[in-house]
Amino acid sequence: MGDHPKALVTAPFRGEGMTTLQSLADVVYDPWIEHVPLRLYDGPKLAARIEAEGADILVVESDFVTEPVYDLPLRLIGSCRGDPNNIDIEAATKAGIPVLRAPGRNADAVAELTMGLLFAVNRSLVPADHDVRTGEVYSGGKIPYQRYRAWEIAGQTVGIVGLGAVGRAAKWRFEGLGMRVRSYDPYNADATHQDDLEGMLAECDVVSVHAVVTPETEGIIGSEQFAAMKPGAIYLNSARAMLHDTDALVAALQSEHLGGAGLDHFKGEHLAVDHPLCSMPNVVLTPHIGGATYNTEANHSKLIADDVVRILAGEKPVNCVNPEVLS
Repeated sequence: MGDHPKALVTAPFRGEGMTTLQSLADVVYDPWIEHVPLRLYDGPKLAARIEAEGADILVVESDFVTEPVYDLPLRLIGSCRGDPNNIDIEAATKAGIPVLRAPGRNADAVAELTMGLLFAVNRSLVPADHDVRTGEVYSGGKIPYQRYRAWEIAGQTVGIVGLGAVGRAAKWRFEGLGMRVRSYDPYNADATHQDDLEGMLAECDVVSVHAVVTPETEGIIGSEQFAAMKPGAIYLNSARAMLHDTDALVAALQSEHLGGAGLDHFKGEHLAVDHPLCSMPNVVLTPHIGGATYNTEANHSKLIADDVVRILAGEKPVNCVNPEVLS
């Protein structure tokens, strides 16, 4: 390999970040997201592609970076994720390869989808749309005003579970809707509740979950927590299904203690069509599309490219998960 870098980019990459990367390296751009049927590399296939291209910089989003990739003389690896869980960090560190990440890249995108789920659930947009499409506007002898009345969101109280990048992006949007915002996060001093989740839930007309999945947070919303919510509360989860007990959620909806739910994630990225949630008209389901915006791609591109500039210039990167390899 020569001194001039060559980058293999299998992540969607665009905007200012792409311009920056192209200014300092020869870029081979082949994003996984443009392939139909879906193409995801494993370690051996990715290593073969890197060698074939003669690349010494690797930027990925969904490919699995495992052995034998770490046997190659890479200058760095960029993972276009907040949590680079598609990369073997221990192996990269052992090989002396810095790994970059892109924290907060999709915060605004996920927060926007959360607002969409809230309105869709609260105003029954999905069944109302169905009525129009199927000619059932006057179903059961009732006019739409009889079936679809709801309390307005403005003036209600929303509780945010997890005040990280997405939680903060959701917070100002909820405030912009005229809602009173409460928050629970033991690790953020700005949260209104740092040690009393149930106390916060009892105040809330809407609960929106934005925590990161850890052993501490897995299943953080269960039967007790659903019971603590106000009768008729709306539950939103645009983060991960592992944060709640799905059976407990179904029970809370079936008992009508909860007024509805909006969900953007399911365990294993799959929900069986005969699952109870699928037959509930007060539940809105989306297939993990919270971060699916071009802005997310532009954001992670800039975060990664800016740190590539720093590393090649011998400077300290901002978002490196194993900075010890640079010392």
